[in-house]
Amino acid sequence: MTEKLLPPREAYKRLGISFITLKRWIYSGKIRAVKTPTGRWMIPESEVERIIGGRAKVKEVRAVIYARVSSLNQKSGLERQIQYLTQYCTAKGYKVVDILSDVASGLKANRRGLLKLFNYVSNKQVDVVVVTYRDRLTRFGFNYLEYFLRQYGVRIEVVFGEEPKDTYQELIEDLLTIVTSFASKLYGMRSHRKKKLVQGFKKLLEEVEKNG
Repeated sequence: MTEKLLPPREAYKRLGISFITLKRWIYSGKIRAVKTPTGRWMIPESEVERIIGGRAKVKEVRAVIYARVSSLNQKSGLERQIQYLTQYCTAKGYKVVDILSDVASGLKANRRGLLKLFNYVSNKQVDVVVVTYRDRLTRFGFNYLEYFLRQYGVRIEVVFGEEPKDTYQELIEDLLTIVTSFASKLYGMRSHRKKKLVQGFKKLLEEVEKNG
């Protein structure tokens, strides 16, 4: 049976590319072409179907964007995170399933957006979670969270490495929360020793900031 040959115009239209791109593919060997006695290139239909079929086999990557700030006065920072991550996912070709955000401490476990993220993961509706920095998901225990998601075939993609310097105040607030909680359990909520410990820790942090 003779293989059907397509003229370039039909081939590049079916492939959704330009004529120049088709020529580049022919000369680079990406697509097989047949040269007629008259010097015209013709494209075997099987080649067009091969490339279209190959595209269909590429698995769609489902992404959930997660952004977080600690307080309402950082709302602009939340919007910047979402905007950048949306552009990032578009550039990577990810399908954004949802954009989740929280205005809460990274120490808080029952964040609304984070819990919704866990639902997506447990229901196998997401392939990748995209965040700007590791601490946006959790202040501590990132490796445990990463391990948990990996059990469902989900990876965490952290766009940036080092945390920006403007998150220092947020870290201070989280540390104070930990010390206050610890002191309350140790001495009681209204204890004078609890207040003294927290005040001493605050003073220590101020000295570190001043001398750092």
